Amino acid sequence: MNVKRTDVVVIGAGQAGLSSAYFLARYGLDPVVLDAADGPGGAWRHRSPSLTMDKIHSIFDLPGVRREPTADGRAPAALVVPAYYGDYERSVGLHVVRPVRVGAVTRGEDDRLVVASDAGEWAARAVVNATGTWTRPYWPFYPGGAGFLGRQLHYASYRGPTEFAGRRVAVVGGGASAMHVLSELGGVAAGTLWITRRPPVWRDDDFGEEARRDAVAMVEERVRQGLPPQSVVSVTGLGYTPVVLEALAKGTLHRLPMFSRIEPNGLAWADGRFEEADTIVWATGFRSALDHLAPLRLRTPGGGIQVDGTQAVAEPRLQLMGYGPSASTIGANRAGRTAALNVRRHLTATRASGQVAVTP
Repeated sequence: MNVKRTDVVVIGAGQAGLSSAYFLARYGLDPVVLDAADGPGGAWRHRSPSLTMDKIHSIFDLPGVRREPTADGRAPAALVVPAYYGDYERSVGLHVVRPVRVGAVTRGEDDRLVVASDAGEWAARAVVNATGTWTRPYWPFYPGGAGFLGRQLHYASYRGPTEFAGRRVAVVGGGASAMHVLSELGGVAAGTLWITRRPPVWRDDDFGEEARRDAVAMVEERVRQGLPPQSVVSVTGLGYTPVVLEALAKGTLHRLPMFSRIEPNGLAWADGRFEEADTIVWATGFRSALDHLAPLRLRTPGGGIQVDGTQAVAEPRLQLMGYGPSASTIGANRAGRTAALNVRRHLTATRASGQVAVTP
Protein backbone atom coordinates (compact mmCIF):
# COMPACT_ATOMS: atom_id res chain seq x y z
CA MET A 1 0.00 0.00 0.00
CA ASN A 2 1.31 3.44 -0.91
CA VAL A 3 2.02 5.49 2.21
CA LYS A 4 1.39 9.21 1.77
CA ARG A 5 3.85 11.51 3.53
CA THR A 6 2.74 14.76 5.12
CA ASP A 7 3.63 17.11 7.92
CA VAL A 8 0.51 16.81 10.05
CA VAL A 9 -2.67 14.73 10.15
CA VAL A 10 -5.75 15.80 12.11
CA ILE A 11 -8.02 12.90 13.06
CA GLY A 12 -11.59 14.10 13.58
CA ALA A 13 -13.54 17.10 12.28
CA GLY A 14 -15.69 18.17 15.18
CA GLN A 15 -15.11 21.48 16.93
CA ALA A 16 -11.72 20.41 18.30
CA GLY A 17 -10.46 19.06 14.98
CA LEU A 18 -11.68 22.01 12.90
CA SER A 19 -10.25 24.48 15.39
CA SER A 20 -6.85 22.77 15.27
CA ALA A 21 -6.88 22.58 11.47
CA TYR A 22 -7.79 26.27 11.21
CA PHE A 23 -4.83 27.37 13.32
CA LEU A 24 -2.45 24.93 11.61
CA ALA A 25 -3.39 26.51 8.29
CA ARG A 26 -2.92 29.98 9.79
CA TYR A 27 0.59 28.96 10.82
CA GLY A 28 1.50 27.96 7.27
CA LEU A 29 0.88 24.22 7.48
CA ASP A 30 -1.43 22.20 5.26
CA PRO A 31 -3.11 19.62 7.50
CA VAL A 32 -4.65 16.42 6.21
CA VAL A 33 -8.01 16.24 8.03
CA LEU A 34 -9.62 12.80 8.33
CA ASP A 35 -13.17 12.30 9.58
CA ALA A 36 -15.09 9.06 10.18
CA ALA A 37 -18.53 10.55 9.45
CA ASP A 38 -19.99 10.91 5.98
CA GLY A 39 -20.76 14.59 6.54
CA PRO A 40 -19.78 17.58 8.71
CA GLY A 41 -21.00 18.23 12.24
CA GLY A 42 -19.04 15.93 14.51
CA ALA A 43 -21.11 14.53 17.37
CA TRP A 44 -23.84 17.10 16.77
CA ARG A 45 -25.12 15.21 13.73
CA HIS A 46 -26.06 12.29 16.01
CA ARG A 47 -28.03 14.25 18.62
CA SER A 48 -31.69 13.64 19.28
CA PRO A 49 -34.00 15.58 16.93
CA SER A 50 -35.79 16.80 20.07
CA LEU A 51 -32.68 18.74 21.14
CA THR A 52 -33.58 22.06 19.56
CA MET A 53 -31.53 25.23 19.42
CA ASP A 54 -33.51 26.90 22.18
CA LYS A 55 -32.62 24.01 24.53
CA ILE A 56 -28.85 24.02 24.25
CA HIS A 57 -26.88 26.30 26.52
CA SER A 58 -24.64 27.74 23.81
CA ILE A 59 -22.58 26.93 20.73
CA PHE A 60 -19.09 28.35 20.73
CA ASP A 61 -18.16 29.90 17.40
CA LEU A 62 -15.38 28.19 15.52
CA PRO A 63 -12.28 30.39 15.16
CA GLY A 64 -12.29 32.97 12.41
CA VAL A 65 -15.97 32.76 11.42
CA ARG A 66 -18.92 33.86 13.52
CA ARG A 67 -22.07 31.78 13.38
CA GLU A 68 -25.20 33.60 12.32
CA PRO A 69 -27.87 33.45 15.05
CA THR A 70 -30.54 30.84 14.42
CA ALA A 71 -33.87 32.48 13.73
CA ASP A 72 -35.93 29.41 14.61
CA GLY A 73 -35.19 28.22 18.12
CA ARG A 74 -37.20 25.07 17.43
CA ALA A 75 -34.79 23.92 14.73
CA PRO A 76 -32.96 20.69 15.69
CA ALA A 77 -29.35 21.25 16.70
CA ALA A 78 -28.53 18.07 14.74
CA LEU A 79 -29.34 20.03 11.58
CA VAL A 80 -28.25 23.57 12.45
CA VAL A 81 -24.79 22.83 13.84
CA PRO A 82 -23.67 20.44 11.07
CA ALA A 83 -24.77 23.03 8.51
CA TYR A 84 -22.62 25.62 10.30
CA TYR A 85 -19.65 23.24 10.40
CA GLY A 86 -20.05 22.46 6.70
CA ASP A 87 -20.18 26.16 5.82
CA TYR A 88 -17.15 26.71 8.02
CA GLU A 89 -15.08 24.04 6.27
CA ARG A 90 -15.83 25.67 2.91
CA SER A 91 -15.35 29.27 4.02
CA VAL A 92 -11.91 28.76 5.57
CA GLY A 93 -10.79 26.35 2.85
CA LEU A 94 -10.41 23.16 4.90
CA HIS A 95 -10.52 19.98 2.85
CA VAL A 96 -11.82 17.14 5.03
CA VAL A 97 -11.33 13.60 3.75
CA ARG A 98 -14.38 11.53 4.70
CA PRO A 99 -15.60 9.01 5.52
CA VAL A 100 -12.27 7.65 6.80
CA ARG A 101 -11.98 5.28 9.76
CA VAL A 102 -8.58 5.28 11.44
CA GLY A 103 -7.63 1.88 12.79
CA ALA A 104 -4.24 2.56 14.37
CA VAL A 105 -1.53 5.13 14.92
CA THR A 106 1.94 3.62 15.21
CA ARG A 107 5.53 4.77 15.35
CA GLY A 108 7.09 4.50 11.93
CA GLU A 109 10.42 5.15 10.30
CA ASP A 110 12.08 8.52 9.76
CA ASP A 111 10.70 9.95 13.01
CA ARG A 112 7.08 9.80 11.81
CA LEU A 113 3.79 8.55 13.13
CA VAL A 114 1.88 6.30 10.74
CA VAL A 115 -1.88 6.78 10.58
CA ALA A 116 -3.47 3.61 9.17
CA SER A 117 -7.04 3.81 7.93
CA ASP A 118 -9.52 2.16 5.59
CA ALA A 119 -8.60 4.85 3.04
CA GLY A 120 -4.84 4.33 3.15
CA GLU A 121 -1.89 5.31 5.30
CA TRP A 122 -0.30 8.64 6.08
CA ALA A 123 3.19 9.03 7.54
CA ALA A 124 3.09 12.31 9.47
CA ARG A 125 5.64 14.26 11.44
CA ALA A 126 2.85 15.22 13.85
CA VAL A 127 -0.68 14.04 14.58
CA VAL A 128 -3.53 15.95 16.19
CA ASN A 129 -6.05 13.47 17.57
CA ALA A 130 -9.55 14.96 17.88
CA THR A 131 -11.76 11.88 17.90
CA GLY A 132 -13.94 13.08 20.78
CA THR A 133 -16.15 10.86 22.92
CA TRP A 134 -19.53 10.33 21.23
CA THR A 135 -18.62 6.87 19.90
CA ARG A 136 -17.72 5.64 23.39
CA PRO A 137 -20.86 5.92 25.55
CA TYR A 138 -20.17 4.92 29.15
CA TRP A 139 -22.59 2.36 30.53
CA PRO A 140 -21.76 1.43 34.16
CA PHE A 141 -22.31 -2.05 35.55
CA TYR A 142 -24.76 -2.62 38.39
CA PRO A 143 -25.77 -6.00 39.81
CA GLY A 144 -28.93 -7.43 38.30
CA GLY A 145 -28.79 -5.45 35.08
CA ALA A 146 -28.88 -8.53 32.86
CA GLY A 147 -32.14 -9.66 34.48
CA PHE A 148 -34.03 -6.40 33.98
CA LEU A 149 -37.27 -7.11 32.10
CA GLY A 150 -37.69 -3.62 30.73
CA ARG A 151 -35.67 -1.54 28.31
CA GLN A 152 -32.25 -0.02 28.90
CA LEU A 153 -30.63 2.55 26.63
CA HIS A 154 -27.82 5.07 26.75
CA TYR A 155 -28.44 8.75 26.09
CA ALA A 156 -26.57 8.33 22.80
CA SER A 157 -29.61 6.39 21.54
CA TYR A 158 -32.24 8.79 22.93
CA ARG A 159 -34.44 10.22 20.17
CA GLY A 160 -37.12 12.12 22.04
CA PRO A 161 -39.92 11.50 24.53
CA THR A 162 -42.68 10.05 22.35
CA GLU A 163 -41.62 6.41 22.64
CA PHE A 164 -41.70 6.64 26.46
CA ALA A 165 -45.34 7.65 26.75
CA GLY A 166 -47.00 5.84 29.63
CA ARG A 167 -43.77 4.27 30.87
CA ARG A 168 -42.04 4.63 34.22
CA VAL A 169 -38.54 5.84 33.38
CA ALA A 170 -35.45 6.00 35.56
CA VAL A 171 -32.87 8.51 34.33
CA VAL A 172 -29.38 7.91 35.70
CA GLY A 173 -26.89 10.79 35.52
CA GLY A 174 -26.30 14.30 36.77
CA GLY A 175 -25.30 16.29 33.71
CA ALA A 176 -26.81 18.12 30.77
CA SER A 177 -27.89 14.89 29.06
CA ALA A 178 -30.01 13.86 32.03
CA MET A 179 -31.51 17.35 32.16
CA HIS A 180 -32.49 17.10 28.51
CA VAL A 181 -34.27 13.77 28.99
CA LEU A 182 -36.04 14.77 32.21
CA SER A 183 -37.22 18.06 30.72
CA GLU A 184 -38.98 16.16 27.94
CA LEU A 185 -40.40 13.18 29.83
CA GLY A 186 -42.40 15.24 32.30
CA GLY A 187 -46.06 14.96 31.34
CA VAL A 188 -45.30 12.23 28.79
CA ALA A 189 -43.99 9.32 30.86
CA ALA A 190 -46.19 7.78 33.54
CA GLY A 191 -43.48 8.64 36.04
CA THR A 192 -39.80 9.54 36.26
CA LEU A 193 -36.97 8.88 38.68
CA TRP A 194 -33.80 10.98 38.68
CA ILE A 195 -30.80 9.16 40.13
CA THR A 196 -27.25 10.45 40.59
CA ARG A 197 -24.15 9.24 42.40
CA ARG A 198 -23.54 12.63 44.01
CA PRO A 199 -25.97 15.36 45.02
CA PRO A 200 -26.27 17.93 42.22
CA VAL A 201 -24.46 21.24 42.61
CA TRP A 202 -26.53 24.15 41.32
CA ARG A 203 -25.05 27.46 40.24
CA ASP A 204 -27.05 30.62 39.73
CA ASP A 205 -24.33 32.88 38.30
CA ASP A 206 -23.86 33.58 34.59
CA PHE A 207 -20.79 31.28 34.34
CA GLY A 208 -18.66 33.93 32.68
CA GLU A 209 -15.24 33.77 31.07
CA GLU A 210 -13.28 33.59 34.34
CA ALA A 211 -15.45 30.79 35.71
CA ARG A 212 -15.11 28.84 32.46
CA ARG A 213 -11.34 29.16 32.54
CA ASP A 214 -11.26 27.96 36.16
CA ALA A 215 -13.33 24.90 35.23
CA VAL A 216 -11.02 24.03 32.34
CA ALA A 217 -7.97 24.45 34.59
CA MET A 218 -9.34 21.96 37.12
CA VAL A 219 -9.80 19.28 34.47
CA GLU A 220 -6.44 20.14 32.92
CA GLU A 221 -4.61 19.49 36.19
CA ARG A 222 -5.85 15.89 36.29
CA VAL A 223 -4.60 15.00 32.81
CA ARG A 224 -1.28 16.70 33.53
CA GLN A 225 -0.88 14.16 36.32
CA GLY A 226 -1.78 11.27 34.04
CA LEU A 227 -5.13 10.61 35.75
CA PRO A 228 -8.31 9.78 33.81
CA PRO A 229 -10.02 13.07 32.97
CA GLN A 230 -13.20 14.28 34.57
CA SER A 231 -15.77 15.97 32.40
CA VAL A 232 -15.82 19.75 32.56
CA VAL A 233 -19.48 19.52 33.60
CA SER A 234 -18.49 17.61 36.72
CA VAL A 235 -16.63 20.67 38.01
CA THR A 236 -18.94 23.39 36.70
CA GLY A 237 -22.16 22.22 38.32
CA LEU A 238 -25.60 22.69 36.79
CA GLY A 239 -26.79 26.12 35.77
CA TYR A 240 -30.38 27.20 35.39
CA THR A 241 -30.54 26.72 31.65
CA PRO A 242 -33.82 26.65 29.72
CA VAL A 243 -33.77 22.84 29.85
CA VAL A 244 -33.24 22.79 33.61
CA LEU A 245 -35.98 25.35 34.14
CA GLU A 246 -38.35 23.25 32.04
CA ALA A 247 -37.53 20.12 34.06
CA LEU A 248 -38.07 22.02 37.30
CA ALA A 249 -41.41 23.30 36.08
CA LYS A 250 -42.49 19.76 35.22
CA GLY A 251 -41.41 18.44 38.62
CA THR A 252 -38.93 15.87 37.37
CA LEU A 253 -35.86 17.02 39.34
CA HIS A 254 -36.44 15.17 42.62
CA ARG A 255 -33.09 13.48 42.97
CA LEU A 256 -32.50 10.04 44.48
CA PRO A 257 -29.11 8.59 45.48
CA MET A 258 -27.65 5.72 43.50
CA PHE A 259 -29.41 2.37 43.83
CA SER A 260 -27.51 -0.77 44.79
CA ARG A 261 -29.19 -3.30 42.53
CA ILE A 262 -31.37 -3.60 39.44
CA GLU A 263 -34.35 -5.90 39.94
CA PRO A 264 -36.42 -7.42 37.08
CA ASN A 265 -39.14 -4.78 37.54
CA GLY A 266 -37.33 -1.86 39.10
CA LEU A 267 -34.52 -0.59 41.27
CA ALA A 268 -33.53 -1.48 44.82
CA TRP A 269 -31.56 0.51 47.39
CA ALA A 270 -29.47 -0.82 50.26
CA ASP A 271 -31.85 0.71 52.80
CA GLY A 272 -34.73 -1.41 51.51
CA ARG A 273 -36.28 1.14 49.20
CA PHE A 274 -37.70 -0.16 45.92
CA GLU A 275 -39.01 1.80 42.94
CA GLU A 276 -40.77 0.31 39.96
CA ALA A 277 -39.33 1.09 36.54
CA ASP A 278 -39.76 -0.38 33.09
CA THR A 279 -37.13 1.79 31.38
CA ILE A 280 -33.64 2.93 32.38
CA VAL A 281 -31.94 5.76 30.49
CA TRP A 282 -28.22 5.84 31.25
CA ALA A 283 -27.23 9.51 30.88
CA THR A 284 -23.83 8.60 32.28
CA GLY A 285 -21.56 10.33 29.83
CA PHE A 286 -18.88 9.19 27.43
CA ARG A 287 -15.24 8.18 27.40
CA SER A 288 -12.52 9.32 25.02
CA ALA A 289 -12.37 7.30 21.79
CA LEU A 290 -8.67 6.43 21.81
CA ASP A 291 -8.43 2.73 20.95
CA HIS A 292 -6.53 3.53 17.75
CA LEU A 293 -3.75 5.07 19.86
CA ALA A 294 -3.18 1.86 21.86
CA PRO A 295 -0.04 0.88 19.86
CA LEU A 296 1.69 3.99 21.23
CA ARG A 297 1.33 2.67 24.83
CA LEU A 298 0.59 6.04 26.38
CA ARG A 299 -1.48 4.97 29.40
CA THR A 300 0.03 5.67 32.81
CA PRO A 301 -0.34 3.42 35.88
CA GLY A 302 -3.06 5.87 36.97
CA GLY A 303 -5.16 4.85 33.97
CA GLY A 304 -4.98 8.09 32.02
CA ILE A 305 -2.67 9.65 29.46
CA GLN A 306 -0.32 12.31 30.78
CA VAL A 307 -0.97 15.48 28.81
CA ASP A 308 0.63 18.89 29.18
CA GLY A 309 -1.76 21.37 27.61
CA THR A 310 -2.63 19.29 24.55
CA GLN A 311 0.68 17.48 24.09
CA ALA A 312 1.09 13.85 25.07
CA VAL A 313 4.07 13.87 27.40
CA ALA A 314 5.28 10.43 26.30
CA GLU A 315 4.89 11.24 22.58
CA PRO A 316 5.73 14.85 21.60
CA ARG A 317 4.54 14.26 18.03
CA LEU A 318 0.98 13.73 19.28
CA GLN A 319 -1.53 16.39 20.33
CA LEU A 320 -4.65 15.19 22.15
CA MET A 321 -7.74 17.24 21.48
CA GLY A 322 -11.11 16.31 22.94
CA TYR A 323 -9.33 14.74 25.90
CA GLY A 324 -9.77 16.31 29.29
CA PRO A 325 -10.39 20.08 29.14
CA SER A 326 -10.71 20.24 25.35
CA ALA A 327 -13.52 17.64 25.42
CA SER A 328 -15.89 20.51 26.17
CA THR A 329 -16.90 23.34 23.88
CA ILE A 330 -15.62 25.61 26.64
CA GLY A 331 -11.96 24.84 25.96
CA ALA A 332 -11.85 23.45 22.43
CA ASN A 333 -10.95 26.62 20.49
CA ARG A 334 -8.22 27.71 22.88
CA ALA A 335 -6.85 24.17 22.84
CA GLY A 336 -6.91 24.19 19.03
CA ARG A 337 -4.55 27.13 18.97
CA THR A 338 -2.33 25.48 21.59
CA ALA A 339 -2.17 22.23 19.61
CA ALA A 340 -1.27 24.07 16.41
CA LEU A 341 1.45 26.07 18.16
CA ASN A 342 2.87 22.88 19.63
CA VAL A 343 2.96 21.25 16.19
CA ARG A 344 4.66 24.26 14.63
CA ARG A 345 7.17 24.38 17.48
CA HIS A 346 7.93 20.68 17.11
CA LEU A 347 8.41 20.87 13.35
CA THR A 348 10.55 24.00 13.63
CA ALA A 349 12.76 22.40 16.29
CA THR A 350 13.30 19.19 14.34
CA ARG A 351 14.04 21.19 11.19
CA ALA A 352 16.59 23.31 13.05
CA SER A 353 18.27 20.18 14.40
CA GLY A 354 18.58 18.85 10.86
CA GLN A 355 16.23 15.91 11.38
CA VAL A 356 13.52 16.98 8.97
CA ALA A 357 12.48 19.60 6.48
CA VAL A 358 8.99 20.98 6.82
CA THR A 359 6.97 20.37 3.65
CA PRO A 360 6.11 23.69 1.92
